[in-house]
Amino acid sequence: MNQEAEVTMGRFEKYIYVWIALCALAGLLLGSLVPEFVHKINALSVSGVSIPIAVLMFFLMYPAMAKVKLEELSHAVKNVSPTLTTLIANWVVAPPLMVLLAWLVLPNPDFRAGAILLGISPCTGMVLFWITFARGNVTQGVVITAINAVSTLLLYAPLAAFYLGVGGVPVPFALVATSVVLFVGLPLLVGQGSKYLAIRHKGEQWFIERFLPPMNMIAIAALLGMLVLLFSSEGQVILEHPLIVALIAVPIFLHFVLMLVGTYLAGWFLRYRYEDASMAALIGSSTQFEIAIGTAMVVFGLGSGAALATVVGPLIEVPVMVTATKLLKRTRSLFPANAA
Repeated sequence: MNQEAEVTMGRFEKYIYVWIALCALAGLLLGSLVPEFVHKINALSVSGVSIPIAVLMFFLMYPAMAKVKLEELSHAVKNVSPTLTTLIANWVVAPPLMVLLAWLVLPNPDFRAGAILLGISPCTGMVLFWITFARGNVTQGVVITAINAVSTLLLYAPLAAFYLGVGGVPVPFALVATSVVLFVGLPLLVGQGSKYLAIRHKGEQWFIERFLPPMNMIAIAALLGMLVLLFSSEGQVILEHPLIVALIAVPIFLHFVLMLVGTYLAGWFLRYRYEDASMAALIGSSTQFEIAIGTAMVVFGLGSGAALATVVGPLIEVPVMVTATKLLKRTRSLFPANAA
């Protein structure tokens, strides 16, 4: 599929930051004006995973999963170097970096704890959408996110206990398993099934030119809808304590930027293809905020500063990742395999 339609925001892309701002404003208004409705929406969950978020994530991930080439999975498994770079970024570099930033910026120990929980939870879901939008190696990304899911089950609890200095941190087994099934497994299964049927009955060109473009637009709508939900869930707190939220956002924003730039430069120095370098940078900097939020609520409590800090994470991550994907695509020519 050399001419495969990329995930693009089309007419939305030019004004994407306006759309993000409008969704944030809509979410804040919802959270402030109808908090009871927002509370009922947030209460719809399975094993700690929000059902509305899961539905939106399915439509967000579907185009990316439909485009995965299963025949390339064996090559992705053997492509060891980018995988090691990404895993080192996620598990060796990201946690202590977030600890350092949190201690430098956040005086409140609860806020620091929430930020640290984000720093030790590598993304295993939404990041595949960002990789697709950046035209990175999605198939390799599927392999690495699967490894990250297993690694999270083994490493998340002991790392949280070590960096937070608290005991009894639960292993988020049900949350990780549910997230992987809903955010990766189900979209991959349905995406590949619909791709097979579409190509078999309509042909590959029809799938690329007629089927994927509207699915891409649905994915963008799902992304914007997710922003509304995320901002609405903390709308009242954000409006009442904007300076606190802004302070919490500082180390989280710096963490995203430093991990993005550092991992991307590592890929450039190691002479990766652009597809692998961008994939490594996006996975190396993303977080699985559902796991961080769920753990913060169990360990520190629903209304704690730690829970608030974890919620700030995705509010910062979405605009940062949108910006990153746009910037990464402009640097493709700097990589050996894409040089003119």
